[in-house]
Amino acid sequence: EVQLQASGGGLVQAGGSLRLSCAASGFIFDDYAIGWFRQAPGKEREGVSCVRSNDGSTYYADSVKGRFTISSDNAKNTVYLQMYSLKPEDTAAYYCAAAVDTPRRPNLAYEYDYWGQGTLVTVSS
Repeated sequence: EVQLQASGGGLVQAGGSLRLSCAASGFIFDDYAIGWFRQAPGKEREGVSCVRSNDGSTYYADSVKGRFTISSDNAKNTVYLQMYSLKPEDTAAYYCAAAVDTPRRPNLAYEYDYWGQGTLVTVSS
């Protein structure tokens, strides 16, 4: 059974940093992708970043490009989302998700097959 466990959220001041972790287990796929999404109250879920296992390529939403970095530690089966220069508009519940096949559009939720629970990020101004 595939399981994803997201952690690392918290309260931070604007300009601060946080690192989210997504621990994955039960994976038997050779080619997959791990993505991070976020959803603020009253807003649609937004694809933030994605890393593909086959070539390590990454995707970032324009809203976080240059401020967030996604990385993976295969030995620990964990994907990280390092967030710098956080803004109040980054406040949201952050979710990690896994796609069995390389997503053609990594920013879209329907491309992903498994989801973890959210971890809340709150950025104060």
